[in-house]
Amino acid sequence: MKLEIPEQKKLVHEMRIPIRWGDMDAMGHVNNTIYFRYMEIVRVDWLDSLKAAPNPQGQGPVIVNAFCNFYRQLEYPGEVLTRHYVSNPGRTSFDTWITMARAEDPQTIYAAGGATTVWMDFPAQKSTPLPDWLRSIVEG
Repeated sequence: MKLEIPEQKKLVHEMRIPIRWGDMDAMGHVNNTIYFRYMEIVRVDWLDSLKAAPNPQGQGPVIVNAFCNFYRQLEYPGEVLTRHYVSNPGRTSFDTWITMARAEDPQTIYAAGGATTVWMDFPAQKSTPLPDWLRSIVEG
């Protein structure tokens, strides 16, 4: 099953991630599990920049699903240029989308993925409405 990245989305964060030798598998390219790690790194970096990291005694984001489409192989050495987008704010959730390119070839997408993020009240163990400040970022 292949999910497509939507046209309507907002770029909120960009970062470069070094491809490590250990990211590769026996076939000589970045292992497919590492692409999910790259998406996690850029998503957490964005959330940290907003001071929105999960707080076990309060509220914060959780990922309820994730996917990745692989278009071309990434290989060591190099840097992955990740671009993080958001869209579709709901009452308690929003979608995130991430594209991955080589830093020296930023127009060629090597992989793209996404996740649904739900805002949680951790002590209550249930979703809670998105804070207004976050909603304004996602909607803007």
